[in-house]
Amino acid sequence: MTDTPGRLLTLLSLLQTPREWSGTVLAERLGVTTRTIRRDIDRLRELGYPVQATLGAEGGYRLVAGAAMPPLLLDDEEAVAIAVGLRTAAGQAVQGIEEASVRALTKLEQVLPSRLRRQVASLGSATVPMYGPPAALVDPGNLTVLAAAVANRERVRFGYQAGDGAESKRLVEPHRLVSSGRRWYLVAFDVDRDDWRIFRVDRVAEPRAIGARSLERTLPAADAAEYVTNKLYSLVPTYSAVATIHAPASRLAGVLGDRPADLEVVDENTCRLHSHTDTLEWLAFRLAMLGCEFEVHSPPELAQYLRELAGRVSRAVAGTPSAG
Repeated sequence: MTDTPGRLLTLLSLLQTPREWSGTVLAERLGVTTRTIRRDIDRLRELGYPVQATLGAEGGYRLVAGAAMPPLLLDDEEAVAIAVGLRTAAGQAVQGIEEASVRALTKLEQVLPSRLRRQVASLGSATVPMYGPPAALVDPGNLTVLAAAVANRERVRFGYQAGDGAESKRLVEPHRLVSSGRRWYLVAFDVDRDDWRIFRVDRVAEPRAIGARSLERTLPAADAAEYVTNKLYSLVPTYSAVATIHAPASRLAGVLGDRPADLEVVDENTCRLHSHTDTLEWLAFRLAMLGCEFEVHSPPELAQYLRELAGRVSRAVAGTPSAG
């Protein structure tokens, strides 16, 4: 490669990957001598790119963090991925990230080739994010402190406000941060309570790493995301429903959305449903749509809801509005 500017850009693109390149490999990639590679490395340093060289048989070149943020070279797929990510980040619940994401996206789209700009614009116009209820904004400084404590395995103190407004001081060993839609959770071991806990990061106040190291502990779940999911579901009211259904269990398998073990065969034309649900309405509609007779044994709330539903349906058929 005889074009010096083009060669420098290619060399910079290679160095921006997270690995160390030997001078010989770079020379082979660019079709030049190792001496030319050394001169090109010096040129990049003069332009402000912090290229570090290590000596020895395993030595080579790599780009390291410097005092300033140098321009990045991105291939087409990387540029589109970052642009889409910035559009998504602009709608997240981290305080100030919306404006920063829009600024970064504006800079990126300004230099994108027209073919890539069209791709990004098409993705933006064809997709609409679906957010839940407005979430409280998370202080990015708090996220940074907690993330650093996770990485450094360091204990943290902070103030915390529970859902009922009660305030407390916590000493924890952070394990992981979990992003769930527009809400952030900290999975940590609460030292004073001697147990694992999850904390909403938007309710954390003034987190401070204290320098003490966290102990090696085993999370009671496959990973932090599973732990948060299980904990959140455990807080939702659940009902144990039992109903006798006058239909073969084989005909109902999968229709109710329950596990096969939830259907107990009584005889060839009857089965008993054992269901755990947090939405009685959903189960009531499922039962009503089976097209067969059934009796509800528990809970009484399900039977009451079905009575009310039957009353509304009867009044609708009779054309008689409810008294309310």
